[in-house]
Amino acid sequence: MTDIIEYRIIGDDMQLVEVELDPMEGVRAEAGAMTYMDDGIEMQTGTGGGLFKGFKRMLTGDGFFITTFLNNSNAKRRIAFGAPYPGKIIPVDLGRLGGEFLCQKDAFLCAARGIDIDIAFTKKIGAGLFGGEGFILQRLSGDGLAFIHAGGTIVSRVLQPGEVLHADTGCLVAFHPSVNYDIRFIGGFKNALFGGEGLFLVKLTGTGLVYLQSLPFSRLADRIITASGTNRGESRGGGGIGGSIIGGILGGDKSY
Repeated sequence: MTDIIEYRIIGDDMQLVEVELDPMEGVRAEAGAMTYMDDGIEMQTGTGGGLFKGFKRMLTGDGFFITTFLNNSNAKRRIAFGAPYPGKIIPVDLGRLGGEFLCQKDAFLCAARGIDIDIAFTKKIGAGLFGGEGFILQRLSGDGLAFIHAGGTIVSRVLQPGEVLHADTGCLVAFHPSVNYDIRFIGGFKNALFGGEGLFLVKLTGTGLVYLQSLPFSRLADRIITASGTNRGESRGGGGIGGSIIGGILGGDKSY
């Protein structure tokens, strides 16, 4: 049986979710996600169901261990979990969604005690080979609240029977198991070489709820790496205020 928890989401671009626990209620989260908690909440870290469960969770990009935070006091207590990068936290009520939801790896943030977090592979070999972020998915199951995180702006779509939606493989955050998921090759020589969107798109066919994100973490990381390389070049050549400052900091100049 899943614990029934209350929550509020705080912030705009760098959000956190604050969960209120009644006595003996608990919430599960990945190691390192906790931001703050009231006195009286006890941490219980484990594999969440044995060694095999821990290894399967590692395949989705999460840690081997998962932590349960249990309110052992005789009054309500609060605990908060922070998002790892700019974006939005999405509350998912599994009880209203048929008890199961699929999300991309690294999307899970926390959930009420009793929610099961497992691995789910894509159904078709094409999606597995070329799906990028969507190759290995996380399956959340239970009848309570779970919270997932995604980058940038979040868009929700409810696909109708037979409706088809194409999206970048990294922009797909989560979807209901009733939605058919496959990978489609972008045809055309110029599209493949100069399109800038990758060689493959995810094809989603209704019926069901889909969440999309505007800023996948992989895209954000690529931009940071590119900008860092540019700044290093500017600092060596003496050009650019930003490059000079960053170069000075990395070089150990204590005047910054």
